[in-house]
Amino acid sequence: MATNEASSETATPHFGSDHDGDHPDRTDEWERLRSTYLLPADQRPASTARGVHHQALISSDVEQTIEFYQGLLGFPLTKLFQNRDYEGSTHFFFDIGNGNALAFFDFPGLGLTEYAEVLGGHHHLAISVPRDNWLVLKQRLADAGIPTFEAGDTSIYFAGPDGERIEIISDPLGEMYGMTVL
Repeated sequence: MATNEASSETATPHFGSDHDGDHPDRTDEWERLRSTYLLPADQRPASTARGVHHQALISSDVEQTIEFYQGLLGFPLTKLFQNRDYEGSTHFFFDIGNGNALAFFDFPGLGLTEYAEVLGGHHHLAISVPRDNWLVLKQRLADAGIPTFEAGDTSIYFAGPDGERIEIISDPLGEMYGMTVL
């Protein structure tokens, strides 16, 4: 994965498509998948899930993560306790609206390496915010010197303190780029 240098200490992921590989025409494949699996809205069964309880990411520095997500992005810290699965590990949560939480663990002494994009791994987390908050967050990120990639007039991509990719999107929940997705 290519990176943009954010500072001499950290590198942020490169967002956009100018760095990647092949771009095959997959129109036929996508049409086959849609016709095979995508049911019309009135024919889809209800989901067996209630929603996302939390997305858990790994933090190298609890205080730095709190300052970034609560201090910069405005996601209130709601709980902090010892992780039940790893003694001495912190498990902490932020409110990202609509009953959803963003959680983090730190794993002291585990020797984890920097963020890497891998198959089956985290690519990015998209968090919907009202347009006025989107504009405020866009300015806060700029003022903080955090490199961003803007897609259209609705999405801002950036990296968190440990390289985790985040998207702030001004589209309402269930919509994306003028399309209903839920």
